[in-house]
Amino acid sequence: MSATHPRELGLTADCENCFGLCCVALPFSASADFAVDKEAGQPCHNLRDDFRCSIHDRLRDRGFPGCTVFDCFGAGQKVSQVTFEGRSWREAPETAARMYAVFPVMRQLHELQWYLAEALTLEAAEPVHASLRQAFDETERLTREPAGALERLDVAAHRAGVNELLLRTSELARAGLKGVERRGADLIGARLRGARLRGANLRGAYLIGADLRGADLRRADLIGADLRGADLSGADLTGAVFLTQAQLNAARGDAATRLPATLARPGHWAEEASAPAPSNRPRPARRPSRGRRR
Repeated sequence: MSATHPRELGLTADCENCFGLCCVALPFSASADFAVDKEAGQPCHNLRDDFRCSIHDRLRDRGFPGCTVFDCFGAGQKVSQVTFEGRSWREAPETAARMYAVFPVMRQLHELQWYLAEALTLEAAEPVHASLRQAFDETERLTREPAGALERLDVAAHRAGVNELLLRTSELARAGLKGVERRGADLIGARLRGARLRGANLRGAYLIGADLRGADLRRADLIGADLRGADLSGADLTGAVFLTQAQLNAARGDAATRLPATLARPGHWAEEASAPAPSNRPRPARRPSRGRRR
């Protein structure tokens, strides 16, 4: 691999070249994240004939904030244009069920590629770069397998092997910082304003609704951390390890939040910053999110 940016590697969503798979293949339930119930394989009622969302610019206002935080890591266009060679589920209804089954498999593979690509940019991980590159190439090969092979793929087994490399990468990236170990910790609603979390291990931690204003999260491992509703205003996330756009989209922040160069500041942060703060925010219920990794 010569490219390193996720966009160059096809690991960011390209909705123009996708058949609206996240709006069809995946189920969701009426909740704070979604306004209605939808079964897997049932097109969302907001999906237009051209596979675009009819309320894309108003999703949060219309009760669909869950859609704004979902990230397919580019799996949608890979399934649409490569696996199924540009033929949509509308053009070829007989392929629909298989396409819907392949999409979540492809998403997991692309997510792994995202992490592996980031690991390869870390100078501290140079001792395992050869293994990381080999794992990236093998994962890429798997993404180009036929639909039938992807349906049968043991993603969990492949992920387990990759995760060992990612764990080693994290250790190398955080070496010497003596960061706190809070892997998988229940930090829901925790008061961590100004906390010194540089080099911390927060893999799979529940940080839902946590107050992380002004926290130092430089070089913290955030893979799989649940940041829904966490307040990152003024926090420093530069150099954070394995942080994704979806995690940022699920959190809150402001213009003072410092981010890794490969990630974008969510548009809703500016909107929330100008709105009055809630006087008594309820403690969110814990629930697993798609694609959580520890």
